[in-house]
Amino acid sequence: MKVILRKDIETLGNAGEIKEVKLGYARNYLLPKGFVVEATPGNVKNWELGAARRKERIAKDVQDARAKAEKMGGTVLTFVREVGADEKLFGSVGKADILKSLVSAGHEIAKDAVILDAPIKTVGDTPVKLRLRKDVYATISVRVAPKAE
Repeated sequence: MKVILRKDIETLGNAGEIKEVKLGYARNYLLPKGFVVEATPGNVKNWELGAARRKERIAKDVQDARAKAEKMGGTVLTFVREVGADEKLFGSVGKADILKSLVSAGHEIAKDAVILDAPIKTVGDTPVKLRLRKDVYATISVRVAPKAE
């Protein structure tokens, strides 16, 4: 089935591209979520008519994301956790903790923006990458300190 991507999908392509996907994938996932529209001649023509507006909006979004990345660049988040032997945490600092702390610090950020391979389980500073847009990243520092007894 041919579809027009309405949003950037990391595994499929960029917004505006026409892609061939399996019928079940389109019908069961992409269409209900609103990620694509069927590539009928009418839809393709309508999509091309709005291309200039979309380019302007995307350029503005990228510019805003870069400004946000620059603003967040020096951010240091501090978490205080109980530690055991060998400076290992009882528990961890995960994506949800980082996201919650960023939001409380006044940064608007998407739920899936925090890129963390595994939860942080040691004391110290750890750099964490944030994906603000497809090609716009920011790096913050997450500091985990031991809880005073």
